[in-house]
Amino acid sequence: MAEAASCREAPASSSGEAMAAGDASRVSQKALAIWTGSATYGSGMQFGRMLRELRQARGLTIEELAEASGVSGRAIGDMERGRSLRPHRGTVTALAQGLRLDETARAELLTVARAARPGAKPFESVKAPPHTLPRGVRDFVGRHAELARLRALVQPSSEDTQDQARIAGAPPVAVLFGAPGSGKTTLAVRLAEECAPSLADGAFLLDMRGLDAQPLSAEEAVLRLLGAWGVADLEAVRLSAEERLARYYAITAGLRAVLVLDNAGSEAQVRPLLPREGRLTVVVTSRRGLAGLEGVQRVELGALTQQESASLLRAVVGAGRVDAEPEAARSVTELCGGLALALRVAANWAATRTNWSLQRLAARLIDEDRRLDSLSAGDLRVNTAFSLSYSRLAPEVARMFRLLSLAPGQDFSVPLAAVLAGVSMPAAEDVLEELLEAGLLMTYAEDRYRFHDLLRLYAKARHRLEDGEEKSADASSRLRTWLLDTAVVAGRWYEPGYGAPPPDPGRLVALDDREQALHWIKAESDNWLAAFREAAELGEHAKVAEVAEAMHWFSDNWVSWGHWVEIYERAAEAGAALGDAGLEATHRNYLAWAYWIEHRHDVAATTATCALGLARAAGDIVQQAWAHYYLGGLQNRVQDVSSAADNHRRAVELFAQADEINGYLQACNATIDILQKAGRGEEAIKIYREVMDALADPRNGDRIPPNVRNFTALIATFHVSFVHLNQGHWPEAVDALRPIRGQFDARGWHRQAGKVHLNLAHALAHLGEDAEAVIEYRTVLSMEGRIPSLLLEEARASLDALETGRPAPPTRF
Repeated sequence: MAEAASCREAPASSSGEAMAAGDASRVSQKALAIWTGSATYGSGMQFGRMLRELRQARGLTIEELAEASGVSGRAIGDMERGRSLRPHRGTVTALAQGLRLDETARAELLTVARAARPGAKPFESVKAPPHTLPRGVRDFVGRHAELARLRALVQPSSEDTQDQARIAGAPPVAVLFGAPGSGKTTLAVRLAEECAPSLADGAFLLDMRGLDAQPLSAEEAVLRLLGAWGVADLEAVRLSAEERLARYYAITAGLRAVLVLDNAGSEAQVRPLLPREGRLTVVVTSRRGLAGLEGVQRVELGALTQQESASLLRAVVGAGRVDAEPEAARSVTELCGGLALALRVAANWAATRTNWSLQRLAARLIDEDRRLDSLSAGDLRVNTAFSLSYSRLAPEVARMFRLLSLAPGQDFSVPLAAVLAGVSMPAAEDVLEELLEAGLLMTYAEDRYRFHDLLRLYAKARHRLEDGEEKSADASSRLRTWLLDTAVVAGRWYEPGYGAPPPDPGRLVALDDREQALHWIKAESDNWLAAFREAAELGEHAKVAEVAEAMHWFSDNWVSWGHWVEIYERAAEAGAALGDAGLEATHRNYLAWAYWIEHRHDVAATTATCALGLARAAGDIVQQAWAHYYLGGLQNRVQDVSSAADNHRRAVELFAQADEINGYLQACNATIDILQKAGRGEEAIKIYREVMDALADPRNGDRIPPNVRNFTALIATFHVSFVHLNQGHWPEAVDALRPIRGQFDARGWHRQAGKVHLNLAHALAHLGEDAEAVIEYRTVLSMEGRIPSLLLEEARASLDALETGRPAPPTRF
């Protein structure tokens, strides 16, 4: 009976207090031997049968297991009899700890429990719209006064509030500030969730990353929000910073929505993002009051009141348990210091241990408080709750918690977690859900997770204490390799000559088409960019160049990202370090493009000239062609038409010599544009026909990716339409413009779309097709706020002349 007596001791923590490992191993092996020989049942009965045999092998009654695990005896009985078919992972973990199973037996029990949950699905990436709200907590309580003040800003009901908003002359802005862990983001999301259904444009959230070493800049925030609001990526980049901000203000003036700027670090970060007019309500969350912002409402979140703390505890662990132990409940809330995050984490820990009293929870909080002198992450009251929950995690869950602190980005996916921990996808998803259930993770979008910043610090502290440098290096290396290899595969979807990758079960993510590849590259950009930087610092030059090359054609689909200069600077340095002049020339050409899209034209020209010299030294004809192409484009922008024409002509010749069809087509399109500007229309038409012939040539079928093919035809036709317009060849202009009408609109390229509609209207009016011309002019006018004012004025004047019978104003194409 000595073994049975030891079973009645308090359950061991993950830190190692327990009976001897040999005893636990013998019990687990005995139970598994019984289990292996048992009959086959339905999945729910399998789990119940296994649980009973493990309990009996340990010599425990149901009541003793309930006492050891914290799971109620009734729940254990229901599971053993197959009446409870959906055991949560946290409950199974508590049972495994109460049974003191070794890792093999615990893993087996979790596997059988997972199979018992009906409807389990493999991981599938969900493409959520950008900057939508994360999932709010369902058991939100308290903060009534603060929430009421915020609601009044979003939906003013009194004349006084409306008058104040009118007098102020600007949309309402609230700064929600308070200590870390006080629930600022939770409250802001709650407000947005409540108000979004009654607002025409809903709600948006953008993490400003105010605590990062490099917080999100206001300019980058503008780019991201413009993208979320329908401004095409390439169009946004073509605008200057001032023009982008003007577009931002124009859009926000028409929005009726809530915008949460979460985790702001300074006034400078958010001041440019505050709208000038309209009814977009902005809620800024910050640890600081941001006193430098004028004309805003400040709402401070202090500690939860005793009543609010009790309400939160009741919501999470159940009213009956709180009412049964009011003094213990008060002790728990006091030990958590009224901090919402600490109390929620502690309450979640107790929620899965229904057989344990709140007094026991309070005692453990006091005990954990004494053990935290080795930790320095965050507030001590928060650490107490964190340590309590952490100490009760199963070893594999605690290991995942620590390893996730190595994820370089703000959020992460199931596949990334699986790679970090070296476990299967189902196992990783189970562990993440257990950490979510314990309050140690938060959801971000539909299929991603993140730490609260205090929990990330805590996880890093535990990682430093418990994991050696070797384990840390191995996990980081494993993650870096996977991120960069996956980035290469995803990027190559856009690279000529690649397309669909071969099947690879180790990839873990679906990359079956370009859309999935684009989604992965964007969703994991923080993580793979950090891995790329690390590879560069470690001197992994070949890998750096490989990743940068894979992103070359893809980059046209995300020109506003803001990191292409860094990517190609590092890749060019890698080429130089490898002593490969051709490789360096390649990436200096790409770098010239990256400078170009940032409107840094002088340094772009210098970089392209450098690339040309390197390419000549290496005898690389293709890179010489690309250098001429970039130089021609830069000269075109400063109206040096003659030099631009010479460089583009040379690029066409070199691409043809090298039989590089995709570069040849791009250079031809640029040449059409230059020739029509120079008044050499017949030459432009000749090259246009060469482009269309090359696209139609079946020998080029597999050599030109579909996205490149479609884009090339669109741009060539757009450029040649100006030749017909300037020559007064109206039927030919209509024949060119009608087929591409709507294509720029679909891409979000509003300026080009406006020109297509406007020029088509002009051509139709010259042909006397007035009804269709009126439709096109009105389409242009409907694009107000998205196209330059000059196009609107021209459309308005032309439409007025057409409808009144007056002569049309002169047009210059």
